Amino acid sequence: MEFNGTFELEDTTVDEVWLALSDPVMIENALPGCQFLVPVEDEDVDFDALREEHGDRDVDPTSDPEVIANRAFEEGQTYATVIGISIGPVNPTFETVVTIDHREQPEMKASGEGSAGDSSFEMNAWMDLDETDDGVEVDWRAEAEVFGRIASMGQRVINPAANQVVKRFFSSVQSEIRDREIADSEAMDAEGDGTAETEESNDGGIVDRILGRSRSN
Repeated sequence: MEFNGTFELEDTTVDEVWLALSDPVMIENALPGCQFLVPVEDEDVDFDALREEHGDRDVDPTSDPEVIANRAFEEGQTYATVIGISIGPVNPTFETVVTIDHREQPEMKASGEGSAGDSSFEMNAWMDLDETDDGVEVDWRAEAEVFGRIASMGQRVINPAANQVVKRFFSSVQSEIRDREIADSEAMDAEGDGTAETEESNDGGIVDRILGRSRSN
């Protein structure tokens, strides 16, 4: 199955959107039905242990660039999440692992798989950001193989459910950006009256770390 679409985020910039989408806590808060989203060492995940450790956690959002840099998504890192979703007459809760395969502004690619009782899926997903006159256009695409009971419902049932999740997610992203007032990269570079160069030499560059940029040699 293939899914794709475009979502417009108004009155914002590519840097601001990328910063928000770099923060696993923001994703966790914005993704409907998400119980937690945490990095794991490998794909052999003990979800019961993760539920016990993270299921009731309450992590406050932040606009502090250094905090975001320290917990930002990393290329090659695997993350575990538990997501509940309504698909037709059923409400499965998927235990899911996702790996960030590529991450460099303005593009990100991820792959993953999840299972929920008698249903499972495998997927690859892509996202690209483009500046527009009114804000940012997010182009997204996903290819998925679905198995079990969910697959038997067919694409006519699955597509509307997936599109609804995506719509709610990006609407929440828009709200999170406004609420948190995440500074754009230019403002972060200027923060501290010229200390950004020192930060880059001593700490790998907060801005570069968040934006997923490779440092030049």
